[in-house]
Amino acid sequence: MKPFLSDNFLLNTKTAEQLYFEHASKMPIIDYHNHLPPKEIAGGRVFASLTAAWLEGDHYKWRAMRTNGVNEQFVTGDASDWEKFEKWAETVPYTLRNPLYHWSHLELKRYFGISTILNANTAREIYDEANAQLAKISAPGLLEKMNVELVCTTDDPIDSLEYHQQWSQVKNRVKMLPAFRPDKIYAIDIDGYSDYLQKLEVAVGSSINTFDDLLAAAQDRIDFFHKNGASVSDHGLEQLYDVEYSAKRSEEIFKKYKEGKAITEEEVQIFKMTTLLELSKMYHANGWVQQFHLGAIRNNSARMMRELGPDTGFDSIGDFSQVRALSKFLGELDSHDQLTKTILYNLNPRDNEAFATMIGNFNDGSVAGKIQWGSAWWFLDQKDGMEKQLNALSNMGLLSRFVGMLTDSRSFLSFPRHEYFRRILCNLIGQDVENGELPADMDLLGKLVEDISYYNNKNYFGF
Repeated sequence: MKPFLSDNFLLNTKTAEQLYFEHASKMPIIDYHNHLPPKEIAGGRVFASLTAAWLEGDHYKWRAMRTNGVNEQFVTGDASDWEKFEKWAETVPYTLRNPLYHWSHLELKRYFGISTILNANTAREIYDEANAQLAKISAPGLLEKMNVELVCTTDDPIDSLEYHQQWSQVKNRVKMLPAFRPDKIYAIDIDGYSDYLQKLEVAVGSSINTFDDLLAAAQDRIDFFHKNGASVSDHGLEQLYDVEYSAKRSEEIFKKYKEGKAITEEEVQIFKMTTLLELSKMYHANGWVQQFHLGAIRNNSARMMRELGPDTGFDSIGDFSQVRALSKFLGELDSHDQLTKTILYNLNPRDNEAFATMIGNFNDGSVAGKIQWGSAWWFLDQKDGMEKQLNALSNMGLLSRFVGMLTDSRSFLSFPRHEYFRRILCNLIGQDVENGELPADMDLLGKLVEDISYYNNKNYFGF
């Protein structure tokens, strides 16, 4: 019986251990999609407590605490940092077999050298020890501790990018680049769209009265992001829609909106898809990578949405139809040779094989792995989900060209997820070697592991 979280954690063969320790573990981290606050990196935030560093903004932990019967006061409310941490510590034993149990203890061990199991009895000791260490290290220092080479934050088109500019003026061990997240540009169906347009007008310094004006504003912001080092966009969508792409119809729809007239659901879909198509053409012109995160049904609790706002832990896997509209969208771009490098992420595991095969439809030999099926995302980025994603990709694509893991996290303490992924990867390959399904060629397999852990994404994004 192995001890919990030992050096060979998740590594069940000698081959897996060799692959991990001699290859994967030595690779730096490029985290090409996360939600870290640029201000906290540029400003060198020092966290006041482990609660601030660990629980602030982490809706994974919030969901677990609520499920365990913890009152919202101790989750996102006005309880003290210690009281919130104490409630989290009481919850941790109830997360057995949830990835949070692994992640939490891995994070304590990697950042603070704490191997003690977290529970109500050990909470105070762990809290005090971690706080003492956190007082001496900044947010960038936490990234350096995990051998992070580069992070791409997620930024709204209206963002000034002042913190990216500030960070770029100083020689730092960790590079920070912006990523363009334009979901609000085409969110014509949400409350507050008019207010957002006004903010976009301020950002570009001109009025937005027509659909062409909107596209010109988007191009202006893409150019601005590009000048500030961006080469990545990202979109969070329930699904793409199988509708006509029509600039003329979109112009009419935008005009109706500006006149205060009601817009049908079909018109909303046409407007969104046409805008998205035009954005994708702009990305191609700039040589960017575009990412599509598909399948989340968000903010399911209307009551908690009113009380806490979005992204607070009330989202889940949706059952949206994905394949036909996705194929049509990528095909439209490809038919005009305007399909840029693309990463697709699905949230519903039923779509694994569909996405694994969809990428092969539009890989055209121009770039190795031009169209990617991204790593297991959100509710799927745990051991079972990662293994299924890796196996499906291996069966139906080229695992060797995979761009690997990302955190998709708001937490500076989440970077051991890269280690978690790398251990799972090495274990799968090591088991194949032990089974005689792969040759015991450590040069070949070591390169495979290093490429997926680091080199593929470094080359793919051109960082």
